[in-house]
Amino acid sequence: MRLQTNRQRFWLNFRWGASLAAGLLWAGIGLAQETHPSQEGATPAAPQNQSGNQDQKEQKSSDSLTTKIRIQVTDAHDKPVSNASVYVRYYMSGGFLHHEKLAELSFKTNQEGAVKVPEIPQGKIMIQVIATGWHTFGKWYDIDKDEESVSIKLEPPPHWY
Repeated sequence: MRLQTNRQRFWLNFRWGASLAAGLLWAGIGLAQETHPSQEGATPAAPQNQSGNQDQKEQKSSDSLTTKIRIQVTDAHDKPVSNASVYVRYYMSGGFLHHEKLAELSFKTNQEGAVKVPEIPQGKIMIQVIATGWHTFGKWYDIDKDEESVSIKLEPPPHWY
């Protein structure tokens, strides 16, 4: 008889703990969500005071410096490399507990071998280029201008004998 009551007590505590953990998880997810100002049609999570939220957005955009990057990918003979995968990684200021997080954008080069990256925060930025038939390129750049143009020359892959 006592074994059955201990088992019932265990499952009662288990259900209570699981529901508490789920509630904390959902609260944390709700606090960590934020919208990027470049998203069209993005609405704030809790529109309590429209003018106050607008002032906060303007203040936030003036405090954080952003940059636009144009990347030109060519081969060793200065011919554009089209349809190459370009990955741009950068650090975004933190959400939960103000930790920085590494964000990534991915693009494909056009026929001229160019990519236009939308506004991202200035600072350390990793650019990686992967193209079929070419050696993979990757390098960290320290960007501190409003607009930057980056030229990347891909090298042929090493020959395997």
